[in-house]
Amino acid sequence: MPATGKLSHEERKRGEVALSEFAEYAEKQQAHRSAQVAPSDSGYSTASVSRDPEDHAELDILDQLELSDTPQPVGLKELLLGTSDAIEDSLQMLAGTLQTRIDEGHGETIFDLGLEDGGESMGFDLDQWKTALQRLREAAETIPAHCRVLLTYNVGGPEESPVTNDRVQGAWGKVLVRHHADNVEEMAELRIAVVGNVDAGKSTMLGVLVKGGLDDGRGRARVNLFRHKHEIESGRTSSVGLEIMGFDSRGEIVGNSQGRKMSWEDIGKRSAKVISFSDLAGHERYLRTTVFGMLSSSPNYCLLMVAANNGLIGMSKEHLGIALALNVPVMVIVTKIDICPPHILQETLSQLTKILKSPGARKIPIFVKDMEETINTATQFVSQRICPIFQVSNVTGENLDLVRTFLNILPPRGQYDAAGAFEFLINDTFSVPHVGTVVSGVVKSGVIHAGDSVIVGPDSLGQFTTTVIKSIERKRIQVNACFAGQSGSFALKRVRRKEVRKGMVVLKKMDEPPKVYREFVAEVLILSHATTIKPKYQAMLHVGAVSQTCSVIGIDRPFIRTGDRALVAFRFVQRPEFLAPGDRVLFREGKTKGLGIVKSIGYDPAQPLNPNLKEGASTPTPTIPQG
Repeated sequence: MPATGKLSHEERKRGEVALSEFAEYAEKQQAHRSAQVAPSDSGYSTASVSRDPEDHAELDILDQLELSDTPQPVGLKELLLGTSDAIEDSLQMLAGTLQTRIDEGHGETIFDLGLEDGGESMGFDLDQWKTALQRLREAAETIPAHCRVLLTYNVGGPEESPVTNDRVQGAWGKVLVRHHADNVEEMAELRIAVVGNVDAGKSTMLGVLVKGGLDDGRGRARVNLFRHKHEIESGRTSSVGLEIMGFDSRGEIVGNSQGRKMSWEDIGKRSAKVISFSDLAGHERYLRTTVFGMLSSSPNYCLLMVAANNGLIGMSKEHLGIALALNVPVMVIVTKIDICPPHILQETLSQLTKILKSPGARKIPIFVKDMEETINTATQFVSQRICPIFQVSNVTGENLDLVRTFLNILPPRGQYDAAGAFEFLINDTFSVPHVGTVVSGVVKSGVIHAGDSVIVGPDSLGQFTTTVIKSIERKRIQVNACFAGQSGSFALKRVRRKEVRKGMVVLKKMDEPPKVYREFVAEVLILSHATTIKPKYQAMLHVGAVSQTCSVIGIDRPFIRTGDRALVAFRFVQRPEFLAPGDRVLFREGKTKGLGIVKSIGYDPAQPLNPNLKEGASTPTPTIPQG
């Protein structure tokens, strides 16, 4: 039964403060699971790795006589202008510098043309800047990559922006350099979960962004995104809708050509970067579906939609809380500004600012109003402290170009271990005619190829089934391999659809089947609960794509309440699941919400978490033997 009591202001504030601290702690714990070096703070890092050379003082005379074998380092300015006499192949050196930055940015980089690495101006005049841009384009062509001028200062032209920093003199600008994807396997992918209250305009916004064209104010743009007849009739999303938006290597949107709607295959083949949107339900009735969609799709970013005339109401706060609990960067789009009176819009923005600055969120809201702010915010968005806010209208098209540019240059995010053991989380299953059973999901680690032998499970008995991957598809395009961090679909050989379910995992075939458990211990934080939580308490628990009722079988103290952090032992009620220490846990029941991180798998009742507390009458279920 959901709790009916209300939390006091002090309890609610205590829970908010604990949330922000625990989310950071959980992020660090997850890093241990991937066992991978964390990326740099900026997705567009320009720092180069330097190693201290051995110190040979007696060879200094060679440097003075310019007889040393070590070539003198050539400055970036000389490479861009091609004025270096010592280096004949300066274009190759510039291409090498560019390649390094593109690799660090996972396929793209924002190049500050006219600025040194430290931010000092190179002092270019207009002719020098044009020469440097041409050299940059020539170097990019050799990679191959393409350049797109995003913003210029003291240059002139359509991308010109007024100079706000007097320290930086001369002509300079920001140039997007993106690698040309030879095939779909090299295509960069970002996953964005779209959340917000019912009637906030989520599906309409995606329809306008993805399909092109504007809305008529009566829901024309959203119809193409719905999956069920009742969604079209009611206008409300009840399932997890998926849409993609492609950008080519020149930074242009891969859109509708000659008025014809492009299929996913066409978009995927022409794109160097694809953004996958998960259109989640806003109605309270479908909260479980929304939570499942947010956890199972492993989103890189979260897009919170707020209707200007309604404000942050209802499920919007719930969705924002889930995004904060998952430590996913949040961006906000305020829609319907064309029909909203100015004073109501101002109230909405004030409320939004107050909530984002609250102790639970600790975000820095940035209202994006022009292209310069858009580009600067996008390049800094890997810092989870900032929260960009756009104000758009899907009917008039106001500020939609800013949103498209922001999505275009949004840096990749997330830690994935491509060298680790293969692990694939199933978040949906299909039965395709003439193909058979198909499972879709996200590759958590490792790499898989078509034709590899794999195991799928666990089933209700904790067993795994051996099968072979017949084919792999990404964005409905057949590929030979799927790598860590990518989403894909696998066709499985000799497996019926009823034998697979959401929450299962696909692993490489091993000599010994992996162990699965009903019990596990997690460190949890209670975000909100009206009373106290004790053993035998049950709640719906989400771990990645797993959604199952769990029972509390042990706590390291007599009871826990809102804002408490504690070690809690859980037991799955229905069947065992495949878990690993470091997995993020979210559980809810009515108005009760909790966040956690898996600390250990299995639980020995002979060694309870709280030795001072007598064990209850219930006896633990025996460990299921593994086949």
